Amino acid sequence: MTTLDLFGGPAEGDRDWMGPQAVILRGRALSCVDELLDALDAVVAQAPFRRMVTPGGLTIAVASTNCGALGWTSDRRGYRYGGLDPAAGRPWPAMPACFARLARQAAADAGFPDFEPDACLINQYLPGTRLSLHQDKNERDFSAPIVSVSLGMTAIFLFGGLERGDRAFKASLYHGDVAVWGGDDRLRYHGVMALADAPHERLGSQRINLTFRKAG
Repeated sequence: MTTLDLFGGPAEGDRDWMGPQAVILRGRALSCVDELLDALDAVVAQAPFRRMVTPGGLTIAVASTNCGALGWTSDRRGYRYGGLDPAAGRPWPAMPACFARLARQAAADAGFPDFEPDACLINQYLPGTRLSLHQDKNERDFSAPIVSVSLGMTAIFLFGGLERGDRAFKASLYHGDVAVWGGDDRLRYHGVMALADAPHERLGSQRINLTFRKAG
């Protein structure tokens, strides 16, 4: 197993490649982080974080919400995207302009021009929460990349292969890092190890992850 930047932080502007079409853009979101956090507060005020239920009836440890034309949800009926927040019966909050702009720019920086996300899944990790290895495959079109923005506490990202049993990289994701993967790497398994309780100076004991996709 290969470890990327597990010990010591990288410099803003560095690029750590996890695959031919998978890269971490170090500190890419730092220049607009104030705008992102203000916009995040507005989204969460309209659509609060909630812990969804898997089709098997288990409660997902990571709390989440959405913004954009489509939002990802999970319940006894399965995993899917939809235009309505099922908890409120109304459309998800519109995607803030600063969210969409960062997603487009980061995708272009990683070699994916013309990315137009229509969904942003917002996950809130608290100490001890984790996300098991999985593929992002509820989207209709796999030609668009995934853009993932990390805010708050540092997480250990797992980036595996196209089979669940493939060995995975470990990479530290710091506040402001943006990971992008697509093309041949689009369906690689990925996850997050249990979050250590090392409070961030601004966001405290939480990590916020913004994941942008072209879902519809």
